[in-house]
Amino acid sequence: MFVHKAAVVGGGTMGGQIAQAIAASDTPVVIKDVDQKFVDHAVEEVRNVTTGQLGSLVKKEKLTQEQADARLAEVMALVTGTTSYDEFGDVDFVIEAVPEKMAIKQAVFAELDAVTPGHAIISSNTSGLSISEMAEATIRPEKVCGFHFFYPASVMPLVEVIYGDETASETIQVASNFAQAIGKQPITCGEVPGFVVNRILNSAVGEIWRQQEEQGLSIQKIDEGVGAANVAPMGPFILADLLGLDTVYHVASNLNEAYGDSFYVHQGMKKLVEEGKLGAKTGGEGLYKDGQPNVPGDNDADAQELADLFTAKALIEACLLLEEGVASVRDIDVGMMAGAGLDPRRGLFPPFWKADIDGLDVALERMERLEEKFGERFAPPVTLKRLVAQGRLGFASGQGFYAYPTPDEGDQPEKVKLETRGNVAIAWLANPPMNAISPQVIEDLGTVWEKVKADPEIGAMVIYSTMPIVFSAGADIKAFTQMDVEGGAALINNGHELLKDFGKSRVVTIAAVNSLAFGGGCELSMACDFRIAAESAVFGQPEIKLGIIPGFGGTQRLPRLVGTSRALEMNTVGDPISSDEALEIGLVNRVVPDQQLFDVSLNWARRLAGQAPVAIEQIKQVSFAGGDPDAGIDAEKEGFAKVFFTEDGKEGISAFLGKRSPKWQGK
Repeated sequence: MFVHKAAVVGGGTMGGQIAQAIAASDTPVVIKDVDQKFVDHAVEEVRNVTTGQLGSLVKKEKLTQEQADARLAEVMALVTGTTSYDEFGDVDFVIEAVPEKMAIKQAVFAELDAVTPGHAIISSNTSGLSISEMAEATIRPEKVCGFHFFYPASVMPLVEVIYGDETASETIQVASNFAQAIGKQPITCGEVPGFVVNRILNSAVGEIWRQQEEQGLSIQKIDEGVGAANVAPMGPFILADLLGLDTVYHVASNLNEAYGDSFYVHQGMKKLVEEGKLGAKTGGEGLYKDGQPNVPGDNDADAQELADLFTAKALIEACLLLEEGVASVRDIDVGMMAGAGLDPRRGLFPPFWKADIDGLDVALERMERLEEKFGERFAPPVTLKRLVAQGRLGFASGQGFYAYPTPDEGDQPEKVKLETRGNVAIAWLANPPMNAISPQVIEDLGTVWEKVKADPEIGAMVIYSTMPIVFSAGADIKAFTQMDVEGGAALINNGHELLKDFGKSRVVTIAAVNSLAFGGGCELSMACDFRIAAESAVFGQPEIKLGIIPGFGGTQRLPRLVGTSRALEMNTVGDPISSDEALEIGLVNRVVPDQQLFDVSLNWARRLAGQAPVAIEQIKQVSFAGGDPDAGIDAEKEGFAKVFFTEDGKEGISAFLGKRSPKWQGK
């Protein structure tokens, strides 16, 4: 389903910021509230956020002021403010953003069920209320989901897409695609109090709150110490003041009610909320006043112990979410990166990734020590104990929550690393941060492939990613734009010859897709003999959104795998699909839990490497005897070259690099 028009119910700042993200993606949006003053406030928020974003581009000389003014007018023309439902007859996606009270939300959902078309998805921006209960107010529970933004929505990239008891998988896929379309990073999760990010963050921060009040610690010294310990982007008390103490207290109280003493509620914060001193939203007085602590406590804080408490509790809660089946390893880590600011580029790592870096045995010992001191809320989770018992200790051992390379000795290509394990080779894609398919990646993969083919002992090769949260996000667009026609043609030819050779060799190739496989990354996987996907893997051919066509076999291999009609849809629409859908249509051979992907792929490789190599080679070659793949590839190369250098092709790539919507000219 496509989202041609969206609506936000609930004005004010949050509703306005959500609407702004939608309008900025060139999608018409209706903002509805019962009070015109809230509608007006939301519309003005759209204007203010857009003006600020465009002003930044002007300062960076990426836009002229005239261009910025024109773009502001375009965005605002897409926004309609109203106090009625008259504009809801043709909306495709609705986001409810009214106060966090179930009775209010159910009333709104019942109204939306009556005024929106049957195909429309009705979602809630709730931070913790039951999606299933809201869905009970409708006759379309399969089309109800959570769509949780983080404040401020104009800045924070995360959207948690949440299943209710009866939410259809198609609804989740459409919602995830829509989140991406409006420039947000979606993760999917089940329905539990706090969902993913709030549950992990409040559990970890709550331990610091607890120590502050029990030991009379200075909140200023805690904030300084936690910042210096590099476990979070800012101290927990500064953060609470910025977010609004009423919001933070509300979430903490709900989680305490749901999970008990493991989630601490700061009593000093409760008192300030009762007094209406909410931090930044009430003029600045909250946990701090005029830059000084506004709650009792002046003792020094042991920064390392507080950092240990935070790290241990975050990992415990992440493991519990995994064990409960709420979310995958990748979605949990991506959620904490996009929703809690744990940015690896700044040395801040999400729970599973950090545990792998520290060492899972170190993480286990830390929990055991804290459990002895503070009690059962620090009891190590089963998942962690099992991995340690198996010797999977993280980065140092080559495998923990994620898999890591241990390359063969000797000279190695820069962007692809070769590791051999008996009769199986592993080609590790190593082009951070997104494993873009660059000219160097193609060259290095070719170098590795020649070594693999030349070794008579190797019968199978697995292509894996060194990036825990991405397989390959596609071609290196910047590199392509810097090439002339001749250079581009050479790159395409070299890439195609390499991928075609995969299909002719006695060596079986397996793409182990751990996460995003878009464009060239998806095409690389399709060139392999088999594809095994993690549950959180996502596939897509988004080239159409750049005004170009797939250039590494997407028009030829995809139809052979999924059928002409489905391939045409993926190539012309450009929306990504989930691993489950990829399995359903035949794009992948197996879908496995994230943490099992490496083992399953290696087991497949070992089994296939033991088969008769001559027979394997012949089976691969005659399997396409009914068609002419070479002719199809030649046609694709010609079509790609024609489109890439058109005005639309240049505009699409320019828009992508400039993070704006393209304006097609048809030439």
